[in-house]
Amino acid sequence: MKMTVLYHSQTGNTKQMAEVIAEGMQTVEGVQAKAFPIEEIDEAWAKESKCVVLGTPIYMASVCGAIKNWLEGPCKKYGLAGKIGGAFATADYIHGGAELGIRLILDHMLVYGMLTYSGGGSYGKPVIHLGPVALKGHLEESKDTFLLYGQRMATKTLEIYQ
Repeated sequence: MKMTVLYHSQTGNTKQMAEVIAEGMQTVEGVQAKAFPIEEIDEAWAKESKCVVLGTPIYMASVCGAIKNWLEGPCKKYGLAGKIGGAFATADYIHGGAELGIRLILDHMLVYGMLTYSGGGSYGKPVIHLGPVALKGHLEESKDTFLLYGQRMATKTLEIYQ
């Protein structure tokens, strides 16, 4: 089953964490996952994917402009309705608005008919209520959570679509 992790990254931080999520997805048997910048999406792959996770760097307590623009138009051609959706963010500060950015992405996904998922508290600790957040300068510390998030997204997607 194909899964896609999309992102926009200026500094490489969001790209790095997208790749970790895709790596976590691929640890689940039967899953093929790839990460793409929103500027270079493999359209056929994304359309065939049953799960799409979108990541953003956080600027001014929200998603970056490139992600907002993508959500308001170009994403429509990927047939998102009915797919599992998730979101993640990278930020400079612990209280810099990452949760607000993740919520904005999840809200758009719901409007497009996606089934948003994160695992919440259903798996126990670490609890990932909305989506994982990595802080600049602490990416290495966040990798285990991002791997686990990828695994949880892949496991739930397989459960629903197999």
